[in-house]
Amino acid sequence: MAEQKIYTVEGFQALQDELDYLQNVRVEENKKEISTARAFGDLSENSEYDEAKAEQGKIHARIAELREMIANAKVIDESEIDKSRISVGSIVKLFNKTRNKEFTYHIVGSYETDPLNGKISDSSPIGMALIGAKEGDEITVLGAKEQQLVILNVRRAKE
Repeated sequence: MAEQKIYTVEGFQALQDELDYLQNVRVEENKKEISTARAFGDLSENSEYDEAKAEQGKIHARIAELREMIANAKVIDESEIDKSRISVGSIVKLFNKTRNKEFTYHIVGSYETDPLNGKISDSSPIGMALIGAKEGDEITVLGAKEQQLVILNVRRAKE
């Protein structure tokens, strides 16, 4: 059995939305692309046909991957969470004493990360150090450079 991954409600919904789009829109578009390319003639020298068939393989591989991810997903149940402690789904405002700067991170499952938008994985060095901590705690993050962090605020994304 595949490893179970943790998702926020939003992250899990994004997986379902992508699967729905691929199955109900992209597969049909690709069928038309293949049909159009096939009409161009000799398939042995038809690059449009080769590209459309390659895209078909990518689409079906991603559909299989998404189905597997959805089947093995564990969605965070907000009603069971101690909202005073950091967990997946928490939005955390930090003061980095090492860099003398404030940061805000949204802790998400590993497949939802988007560092450019402040979404960091619960399995990243900072994410692992934050899980279970609470407002006012000071933590040390070990990595390429040791960082001293003070947790200024913890809230849930759905508040």
